[in-house]
Amino acid sequence: MKKDLYIKAHCKIKNNQLFFNDELLFKDEEAEDLKSFLKSTYKFLELKYGKFFKMDSLSKLTFLASEIVLTKTNAKEETENIALVFSNNASSLETDRKHQKSIDNLDDYFPSPAIFVYTLPNIGIGEVSIRHQLKSENAFFVFNEYNADFHTTYESSLIQSNKAEAVLAGWTNVDNDKNYEAFVYLVSTKGKIEHNKKELNQIYTNKN
Repeated sequence: MKKDLYIKAHCKIKNNQLFFNDELLFKDEEAEDLKSFLKSTYKFLELKYGKFFKMDSLSKLTFLASEIVLTKTNAKEETENIALVFSNNASSLETDRKHQKSIDNLDDYFPSPAIFVYTLPNIGIGEVSIRHQLKSENAFFVFNEYNADFHTTYESSLIQSNKAEAVLAGWTNVDNDKNYEAFVYLVSTKGKIEHNKKELNQIYTNKN
């Protein structure tokens, strides 16, 4: 029997602001760059996870948005079989630039393994999986823009085929300190907003 699927909750981060279900939870008007905003958001959420400070900006952004959705929905109390399906258009470009810079500097040539480990965009969802002990399907795709049609189909197929009972999904993108955004949501059999292309596009494009 085909299951009815819903967008149970969603989080958006952009322009130094954090929203949960379109409600403003936090903003930092004094943050000078993405790094400082992510740090102040971490403190606002009162998290205790030392490994956070070793992550690159994309992983931190993915981690924070995912943390909000998973904790505020108590998702793991309902199931541990939560798949992750994310995408962006910059891949790991911000970290790639840092890594390339360390290679180009012949006078101080010392590529850092701590930077190199984050030169794949899927490392961010790996950090989420470790934090929440998620061992189900996960994938990270690169598109020119957020592709609601693809996401709807892929997320639905995971649940309808019983490969997952819920899906944490979305778009987390970092190109530079001024060009970043996160849109993360939970798809499950419980909720009020239907999980379809129209609703996903409407939530994503809504200007908070």
